[in-house]
Amino acid sequence: MLDSALKEQLKGVFASLEAEFTFNISVSANHESRTELLELLGDVADCSDHITCQVNEGDSLLFTLLKNGVQTGITFRGIPNGHEFTSLLLAILNLDGKGKNFPDEAICNRVKALKGPIRLITYVSLTCTNCPDIVQALNAMAVLNPSITHEMVDGALYQDEVDALKIQGVPSVFADGKLLHVGRGEFSELLAKLEEQYGVDESLLSSEEKAYDVIVVGGGPAGVSAAIYSARKGLKVAVVAERVGGQVKETVGIENLISITETTGNELANNLKTHLLHYPVDLLEQRRIEHLEMEVDRKVLTTSVGEKLTAPAIIIATGANWRKLNVPGESDYIGRGVAFCPHCDGPFYKGKHVAVVGGGNSGIEAAIDLAGICSKVTVFEFMDELKADKVLQEKLQTLPNIEVFVNSQTLEVIGNGDKLTELRMKDRKTEEERLVELDGVFVQIGLSANSAVFRDAVDTNRAGEIVIDEHCRTNVPGIYAAGDVSTVPYKQIVISMGEGAKAALSAFDDRVRGVI
Repeated sequence: MLDSALKEQLKGVFASLEAEFTFNISVSANHESRTELLELLGDVADCSDHITCQVNEGDSLLFTLLKNGVQTGITFRGIPNGHEFTSLLLAILNLDGKGKNFPDEAICNRVKALKGPIRLITYVSLTCTNCPDIVQALNAMAVLNPSITHEMVDGALYQDEVDALKIQGVPSVFADGKLLHVGRGEFSELLAKLEEQYGVDESLLSSEEKAYDVIVVGGGPAGVSAAIYSARKGLKVAVVAERVGGQVKETVGIENLISITETTGNELANNLKTHLLHYPVDLLEQRRIEHLEMEVDRKVLTTSVGEKLTAPAIIIATGANWRKLNVPGESDYIGRGVAFCPHCDGPFYKGKHVAVVGGGNSGIEAAIDLAGICSKVTVFEFMDELKADKVLQEKLQTLPNIEVFVNSQTLEVIGNGDKLTELRMKDRKTEEERLVELDGVFVQIGLSANSAVFRDAVDTNRAGEIVIDEHCRTNVPGIYAAGDVSTVPYKQIVISMGEGAKAALSAFDDRVRGVI
């Protein structure tokens, strides 16, 4: 099943294995996928003297991972090929202590402190690009905490279970039979949900306080830029973020970042992280800031994993999130038909039919922009009239390839597994539902600045954006804001990078002048 080139790569990957691993296989003699599973696992086992297969007769199709003859708590109910092949390899490497997808020590300790037992099951599709992130995160948790078990289930092989559980999207994670999570997600998000459901043994956690010169909150373009500029001044810097890249990671293609003709959100996020780690910066991922306390000569930040971080200067670069529809299917097709930024993603829909949900200024501006690119633009507004400024509505009426429907409620995003194909809409007056065939939809119901934790400390406007001056200073000495979380106009990557640099230089200038 595996070609010779891939086998040679696996031999290199497994060359440093120390423990003995067993694929403990249980499969029915007449299962239609029996041969495929045995061939795949046999090929993997052939790549290392430390991996063997043990085949038992069973009434379904699954295998567990054993380390030195002992169950590890990791089970695959299905054939881990496609995107899940990497999940299998990482599970082995993590169990041997060679994996590279573990979070930092503080997060690992948080996982170890979860109160068990916890039995997790994740239903996946082998074509889903979001599923491996969830499977790999939960497998890592099972490695860290022996009271956690995790089972990956290929929903296509167990359709009866999928139907019984009324699963409508993947990945779907169940914790002891209770739905915990659906759709794409981060390690920190999953951990937070598990902590809420099962609790944490706080006695196992450290409350050590760490001091810095500058703390940057947020790992997007503005935050990374601010951290790099601060580190280049010789300052001790920490970056606190759920993930490096932020909203950028949800952008499929980027063609307007000056000097780079074309890139993707994932590539840019990886490059941001590589550049950041070129400097002696403490990168604290998979956590959020939960509390800010102001003291005379320093600010004290408490993170979601219980850390206390202090610094005289804080640069807030937490960005903003596009408001979402929160309907079934939306999260499954973000980046695959569901988009939020017409400037960034509009060109990918050249000559195609797209919808814009939202009839305010941002929605109508988006529709006008897209009309010059797309063959047809359909605007759906929830209320009984458009809310955009009159001048925008007048411009809209001059464009022949735009149609507008008011009193329209979006009920569901529908796709074929690879991309969006339809929207299920309802007329709020007649209650009539219909399916609208589309190539893409741009959700334009507003931005929400990620400023909630800081709103009691600094001035914000009606939209929740942190008010700054031309130097990125807030109304509080020593607190700066940059990028989409601030009042700076135009929410663009290139602008955020510049604002991050500006905030860092302002903080350094205030430090030199004795302001902080």
